[in-house]
Amino acid sequence: MSQPDLPPLPLGAEDEAAPRFAEPWHAQLFALTLRLSESGHFTWPEWAAIFGEELKRASEAGAPKDGSAYYDVWLTALERLLSERGLAAAADLAALKQAWEEAYLATPHGQPVKLRR
Repeated sequence: MSQPDLPPLPLGAEDEAAPRFAEPWHAQLFALTLRLSESGHFTWPEWAAIFGEELKRASEAGAPKDGSAYYDVWLTALERLLSERGLAAAADLAALKQAWEEAYLATPHGQPVKLRR
């Protein structure tokens, strides 16, 4: 299987040739998106088209131009694609996001965030 044409990743300040993720969830989100594509749920060009639409929408809505919203937009695009493909209901995604936010807010600083079942 050939490698898909991937979007450019943010580069690290120390080594301009090495991709850098500012947060662990950025890397996890990237890996999840790639895995879903490799599993045949969508092609990389389909992903890139939706991600491009969401980047444009975010820019038009006033998102910062410094790249700080890149993975927030990435997440929005993936959620949209999952919903459109019937892989996850929008309401379920919203409920899960709310549960993570509540868990985060209830977790003491420095402790791992855990979802309650």
